[in-house]
Amino acid sequence: MSDQVIPANEKKGVSPLRAVLLILPLVALGGVILLFLATGGGLTLKSPAPVESLVVERTVLRPGEIDIQVRNAGPEDLTIAQAIVNSAVWPFTVSPDVIIPRLGKGTVHFSYPWVKGEAYAISLFSNNAIAFNTEIPVAFATPVATSRTFWSFTLIGLYVGIIPVYLGIFWFPALRQLGRQWMTFLLAITAGLLIFLGLDTIVEAIEKAAELATPIQGFGLAGIGAVATFLLLDAISKRQNAVGKSGTSQRLAVSFMIAAGIGLHNLGEGLAIGAAYNVGEIALGSFLVVGFILQNITEGLGIIAPILRDRPGWKPLALLGLIGGMPAVIGAWVGGFAPSPNLAVLFLAIGTGAIFEVTYEIFKLIQKDTAREPMPLTVFSGVMAGMLVMWVTGLLIK
Repeated sequence: MSDQVIPANEKKGVSPLRAVLLILPLVALGGVILLFLATGGGLTLKSPAPVESLVVERTVLRPGEIDIQVRNAGPEDLTIAQAIVNSAVWPFTVSPDVIIPRLGKGTVHFSYPWVKGEAYAISLFSNNAIAFNTEIPVAFATPVATSRTFWSFTLIGLYVGIIPVYLGIFWFPALRQLGRQWMTFLLAITAGLLIFLGLDTIVEAIEKAAELATPIQGFGLAGIGAVATFLLLDAISKRQNAVGKSGTSQRLAVSFMIAAGIGLHNLGEGLAIGAAYNVGEIALGSFLVVGFILQNITEGLGIIAPILRDRPGWKPLALLGLIGGMPAVIGAWVGGFAPSPNLAVLFLAIGTGAIFEVTYEIFKLIQKDTAREPMPLTVFSGVMAGMLVMWVTGLLIK
């Protein structure tokens, strides 16, 4: 068979002519956009009222001081001209400048003798007399990063994440005595737990995305985080399977993926608790801690379910618990000291993608284990039991 002759320009890749043809439409598109911006497309209509939007992202209280961190979500620059605190016009400063560019951030500073436990209503006015209102329901000094508060938020993360996850893992020796059908049932329970966690996490991400500045496109940010995480973990899983690992190694890999997915979910839980304490909602924060402690012990069970028939040793089990629980500590730090609505949406979305991909891996394990002896009723009852357990424990949180 004779060799096929390939033109020289095809051997080297894209020819100069093809490169020009590829770039030309983009250059033309840029010219069209510039023409439209210069001429207005022939339209001379102007908005009857200025379109302005200012989003309050965070409130920081220190003794005798109030800082309001804002973002300009409007299409043009916005100037803060006046401020009212509890019906009284009050002097203020804005850093870095009173003129905030589109998508820019600014900090409005008040020297104000606020009283702990009191409520305050603050209105910021633009130079077009458009008001943007925010409230401080309960005045409370915002926690600062000291060794004492750092250790306090660390303890919160330990109570919420690491301790209950490890307590769930401690069931490992007892559960190894169960028969094959019971192990399938536990896998199905794990799938149910994760399905409920995934749905709960995506609802939280959507709720927080709705609070972001419109140009940030919170729903798109959530979608990017969830889809990218799902596809990335799926690609990693397929590459591991292609290597030809043993069944024991594959089951251990699934356990690590479950721990990672649960860890990302616990990161969001830590953010919520830290943010609650950050704004002085102590009762809410304590309520969340107790509820998450009860809920997260089931997560330890889910982590060990795929490897109950194996003997992984104490080191992998210890690492699994750390991966599943430690993110709650990190989340408590971030939520307590530097809460960010944008990061909260992204982290929750990443957790959603990870949880649903891990659930998909668990169902593949169940399908593999029940290929010869299908047990649809066992799987159905396990999934429902897992979801019901999460729903009942959720009653203590919501």
